[in-house]
Amino acid sequence: MAEDHEQVCRRPLSGEAVSPLPSGLVPGRGRHEGAAATLEGIDPERHAAELFASSHGVPGGEELWRFMAYGPWSSVDAFRGWLRDCAAAHDPIFFAIRAAKSGQACGMASYLNIVPKNGSIEIGHIWLAPALQRTRAATEALFLLMLHAMDDLRYRRLEWKCNALNDASRRAARRLGFRYEGTFHRHMIVKGRNRDTAWYSITDGEWPAVRANIEAWLAADNFDAEGRQKRSLSEINRPR
Repeated sequence: MAEDHEQVCRRPLSGEAVSPLPSGLVPGRGRHEGAAATLEGIDPERHAAELFASSHGVPGGEELWRFMAYGPWSSVDAFRGWLRDCAAAHDPIFFAIRAAKSGQACGMASYLNIVPKNGSIEIGHIWLAPALQRTRAATEALFLLMLHAMDDLRYRRLEWKCNALNDASRRAARRLGFRYEGTFHRHMIVKGRNRDTAWYSITDGEWPAVRANIEAWLAADNFDAEGRQKRSLSEINRPR
């Protein structure tokens, strides 16, 4: 299991005064645009058909929902109904991920567990269609959420939580610079099964180095003419 070889981070304990205090700002549903990906506040009428087509009836599509609390859906209409519930929610705040290369919406992510007073926020509900997985666009989309939370909204703690059995999600957290804090056992029941939850985070003091590493990975000169990476993000993050 991933936890067997994953070291829990040992940050120093602190009772220091917090100054300045968190901004108290709440994230909106606005558009966040990068070079390879764009985040768009979820719109059932605009996004349902594209998101459904990218994740249902395609190789690898069924596996997307293995660790999610929902999905797959029997029809695009059923999926659109679920997206309507997503659009109506204030926490989580859902976004569609649109890849610049294809022009198609092919994944989702959200902000959740938003506590503006404490400056704490999580990114989650992440699913990436097979066509989006392991691409520059996928990494950039998540980075856009991280960047907005930590730089624009000035939050002090960014969280990532996942099923402890979901090795792919745990690798993604580490690759992006999140640090493992421990596992909450028997934390949830999902689709009738127990879920032990692995917790990861980035704090405001760690963020500048994480941001610089992701920006270095996303830089145009880190990719060859065929779009293949020259250095992996895991390799760039390794000195941390």
